[in-house]
Amino acid sequence: MERESMEFDVVIVGAGPAGLSAACRMMQLAEENGQTLSVCVVEKGAEVGAHILSGALFEHRALDELFPDWERLDAPLHTAVCEDQFCLLTNQHNFLNFPLNLTPEPMKNDGNFVISLANFCRWLGQQAESLGAEIYPGFAAAEVLYNEQGGVAGVITTDMGRDKNGEPKPTFEPGIELRAKYTIFAEGARGHLGKTLIANFDLDYDKQPQHYALGIKELWEIPAEQHQPGLVLHGVGWPLSQSDTTGGSFLYHLENNQVAVGLIVDLNYHNPYLSPFDEFQRMKHHPLYHQYLKGGQRIAYGARAITKGGLYSLPRQQFPGGVLVGCDAGTLNFAKIKGSHTAMKSGMLAAEAVFSEISQGFAQTTPGYEQLFEQSWLYQELDEARNFGAQIHKFGNLIGGALATVEHNWLKHRLRWTVKDRKADHECLRPLEKSQPIEYPKPDGVISFDKPSSVYLSGAQHEENQPCHLKLKDEGLPLNMHLERFGEPSQRYCPAGVYEIVTSNGTPKFQINAANCVHCKTCDIKDPSQNITWVTPEGGGGPNYPNM
Repeated sequence: MERESMEFDVVIVGAGPAGLSAACRMMQLAEENGQTLSVCVVEKGAEVGAHILSGALFEHRALDELFPDWERLDAPLHTAVCEDQFCLLTNQHNFLNFPLNLTPEPMKNDGNFVISLANFCRWLGQQAESLGAEIYPGFAAAEVLYNEQGGVAGVITTDMGRDKNGEPKPTFEPGIELRAKYTIFAEGARGHLGKTLIANFDLDYDKQPQHYALGIKELWEIPAEQHQPGLVLHGVGWPLSQSDTTGGSFLYHLENNQVAVGLIVDLNYHNPYLSPFDEFQRMKHHPLYHQYLKGGQRIAYGARAITKGGLYSLPRQQFPGGVLVGCDAGTLNFAKIKGSHTAMKSGMLAAEAVFSEISQGFAQTTPGYEQLFEQSWLYQELDEARNFGAQIHKFGNLIGGALATVEHNWLKHRLRWTVKDRKADHECLRPLEKSQPIEYPKPDGVISFDKPSSVYLSGAQHEENQPCHLKLKDEGLPLNMHLERFGEPSQRYCPAGVYEIVTSNGTPKFQINAANCVHCKTCDIKDPSQNITWVTPEGGGGPNYPNM
């Protein structure tokens, strides 16, 4: 196929915190050293920030390094954390506040900000462009380009104008080859190209499996008398404790009478009857959260996978021609429940490693990212948090949290031990006969809602006559094995109602409603046989989250 081709020094895939920080740092280094570089950022969303959902608590350590004068530059950090509560929801009616000395040190938020991450990324994009980087929203990277030696040579953007069978329509336009000396991949959690790079270069050899959670979040506008800008609530326990599932809930008070409320469900859960969406809906009725939501209006909804395995699940991030950064690799600090500052730092380190290679006249070699990473505060932070996720997975929220408190608050990392979790999340699902059915209350349409109305608020946009981005490796597997053994759990783990078992003339059929998809990528992780694969859709697609 004839494709147009464009040449750049550096191509960056993804305009999130990691990718935009890499672009900013690259242009800063070029300016400081009197060099001219061409840097291109491709973003699948219609605009920078359109696909940003996860993260509303922000630690500004990396930002201080990237733009020490960020206040003068009017960075959208306006709401400082004023009160921080960590609670145990003992049942559907009651909760206990953990005292500060029993709260793991990484979970404290003194000095942090409650922000709109989408607005912050828009601001970062403006800084990158003012420094000379080129940003192309609405372009999804679909394939990796390789050179004759097998190194990465850039990416190919998605073909536009194919029908649902993959055939060209009259509007067909082939994707463009974006060729580069180096390519930085910052797609976010479970990135499509990141997965292929990890497999192609065997980057996860001898690493423990990556671990994930599903984060579901809503943005609400609440009555002014219930709004407390800067108030941060985190909760563990009910309702997930009823099914022996780990995870936690949160509610953050932003500015303009808005709050972000959500639930994080670890995807190593056991019970195939569990529905993370319905767990979230009933969670909002708990008095801890209901007191702020009552009388309010839900204005946005979304869900996204969270890469949370930590240091020992982190793949090697460098390879010939490129670097894997941010949540595409898994740099989130799950002990802090924060990944924006770590993503930014990984992008900045990647920029420094790549700039060093370019300055020496190299192209498509292996950048020296790992050495910079191991000498950075990012590595130290992830090393200190290395046990947190595994302790929670192995021992539960209470015992695992207690161990984390001892390690972080009292021992201060003076004694070193390591806990690992070598069982992949999808392997933790139990058969139906070993599981207890879960009955969920019907939504009331005031505090709790159904999936169709939620998907509507996500702003998901998919053309009907375009290729389906959700692929089955074995089309018979959902009905022939998963339905009988697991009750086909995709009907419940998907937070957007994408997967259904429909019956026609007494015969069950597995149906994919791809137009509902909010791109959370849970199906690419939790599927018990790893049968469902998420690939980049035509034109990127997906939700455009307002001010999230």
